[in-house]
Amino acid sequence: MLHRDDVNFVLTNRIPRRLATRFVGWASGIELPVVRTLSMVLFELFAGDLRLYEAKKKRFTNLHDCFVRELMDGARPIDADPSVLVSPCDGIVGAFGAIDDVELLQAKGSPYTLAELLGDARMIDCYRGGSYVTLRLTANMYHRFHAPCDCSLDGALYISGDTWNVNPPALKRIARLYCKNERVVISARAAGGDEAFALVAVAAILVASVHLSFLDTPLTLSARGPTFIPSSARYRKGEELGYFHHGSTIIVLATAGLEVCGHLRSGDVVRMGEPLLRRAVAGGCSSIS
Repeated sequence: MLHRDDVNFVLTNRIPRRLATRFVGWASGIELPVVRTLSMVLFELFAGDLRLYEAKKKRFTNLHDCFVRELMDGARPIDADPSVLVSPCDGIVGAFGAIDDVELLQAKGSPYTLAELLGDARMIDCYRGGSYVTLRLTANMYHRFHAPCDCSLDGALYISGDTWNVNPPALKRIARLYCKNERVVISARAAGGDEAFALVAVAAILVASVHLSFLDTPLTLSARGPTFIPSSARYRKGEELGYFHHGSTIIVLATAGLEVCGHLRSGDVVRMGEPLLRRAVAGGCSSIS
């Protein structure tokens, strides 16, 4: 007998993933009122509470407009402690902890390496022995991501790839899934210190389009990679860096000297602006798996 996870995996992965992704992208942009209303009703029915009371807009032109909604001012308070790097997005905490030399965990017993994830040998030594946190954005969550601290960008590396689902059933079955999917690696340096961090925005089925605030056009499945996009933009803590067009995963990488806050546990829901990493101090935070 098929387990529910088996059914979920088959239904969300054993289909033409790119075709389904392009279709949803097209359908979510339809602005006919009846289509918009019906699609939003169905979306909330299957995805769960969208928390639209937090949204800046109260009416949306189409389903995509709802996906990428902005929040009201003050909906996500930003931790002001300068020693803290905050969560860049709303998400569910997955695997996290110290990077074992260059190895991270996708799920228990399922490792992958910095080289496989980043696709750029120059970045490997930067994050060797550092810390990481995996944040999964579910479909009903706020889809924008923000600067974890005052920082300056080094640029972004776009890597073309597949569109596997990134939910737990797929993570258990597809080895090195994050390294197979389309993704964007945003590299930055924290202001007022020597620390660096990277946000690896991993796309997934129905989500293969990422908009970055310092680019004029979104990165989509039609792009070819790897492609490095230089940028020297500066951001204040909590300022928007970009958004997914549906929901996916962000892997936060940090150099040695930044540690995962000890209160975090796998399965926790974190909101953008809440503490995620801290400059290492005695009794502050601990890296845990």
